[in-house]
Amino acid sequence: MNRARAALGTVARHDDRRRSFPQVAPREAPDGRFAATWWGNAWVDALEDIALDPARLARGKAYAGRGHVDAITVTPGRVVAYVHGSRPRPYRTEIRMRTLGDDGWEEFLDGATARPDHIAALLDKDVPHALEAVAGLLPAPGDLVPDCSCPDDGHPCKHAAALCYQAARLLDEDPFVLFLMRGRGEQELLAELTRRNAARSAAEAGAAAPPMPTVPARTALDATGAGLLPLPAPLPLPDRPGRPAVFPPDPDAPDPLALDLLATEAAARAHAFLTTGLDPVAALTPWQDAVRLAAAHPGSGLTASTRALYRDLARALDRTPTDLARAVAAWRQGGAEGLAVLEEPWDPPAGPFDRARPALLAAGLPAFRPWRNRLSGRSLQLRLGRDGLWYGYESDADREDWWPRGDPDHDPVDTLDGLLGR
Repeated sequence: MNRARAALGTVARHDDRRRSFPQVAPREAPDGRFAATWWGNAWVDALEDIALDPARLARGKAYAGRGHVDAITVTPGRVVAYVHGSRPRPYRTEIRMRTLGDDGWEEFLDGATARPDHIAALLDKDVPHALEAVAGLLPAPGDLVPDCSCPDDGHPCKHAAALCYQAARLLDEDPFVLFLMRGRGEQELLAELTRRNAARSAAEAGAAAPPMPTVPARTALDATGAGLLPLPAPLPLPDRPGRPAVFPPDPDAPDPLALDLLATEAAARAHAFLTTGLDPVAALTPWQDAVRLAAAHPGSGLTASTRALYRDLARALDRTPTDLARAVAAWRQGGAEGLAVLEEPWDPPAGPFDRARPALLAAGLPAFRPWRNRLSGRSLQLRLGRDGLWYGYESDADREDWWPRGDPDHDPVDTLDGLLGR
């Protein structure tokens, strides 16, 4: 674990805002519908509302029922999978949808924490009907935008329809998949729900709490005038950094996001210094530290608050928000080493790099062209880091616009399998 991630108290390379799910087994709901929950059926209804061709929709449902949809990857605003059709090579299919902005999430979180039974239901993987219309959480007609690499220009084609139907089954199993589609991961939401619930409980308890006891100053001094009494023993070190206070918005106060970010950062660095005697980020350059700060922020780059953070940090270092967003993806992929892999091409010695190309060909993957520490295809790329790990990158076909994707691995085939969802 690198020093930056240790300071933030996070698990290396974990990001629950990108989740992959294995192929879902075919099944039918007891009432004959494709989905078993009301929110899963709302997803199916949104799909069927946009369908222009009922025949393509029926074939997509049949494809889903026969298991033609491979593993599904969900990230904010996007659901991606490879779907098998009539040709040997599967098609890359995705469904895009609008993510919620800050106001929408505030509305949802306020509704979820308004009643204890709402939180209990969400923890039990159930969505209360009272939250059905809050903040436009569920997809409405026109919310889902299908796309597929097949030559069919249907809206949706049968492959996109099959992916939509299978995604409904994921929603049946775990409604937090829907929240991830809308822009926020499960751990982030649970932490925010817990924090708001605790703040609400503390406010209710504080209204009736008795006043804190006080100690007269004279009792803190030795009555003989010999000086101060001995100090009490130091408190035990906490297991982890403390959480910052809740900062309500105030037009005359600094930005609550900036205060929360600074307070969280100060707590993490103070805790690390208290336990180790070292500042875990002192050796970072200003650019590395800006990337680390942005990567620690849970936003996806799609919300207004995150866009403002990226804009301000990038401007301070004469970079663009896109530069920072790409660097954040690399940092979340592998910390400081992941950032070095993004920005510093190098010439690796013979060995693992030379063995990678025949290993990829033996695994049935297309040929990759080498350049320094990189192996590039039309839309996928591997980069060998100085730590011996292979880092995956993805771009639109035949474009040099590479973005870090997936988890690094010592085996280049396993790295690509992770990107392909195999």
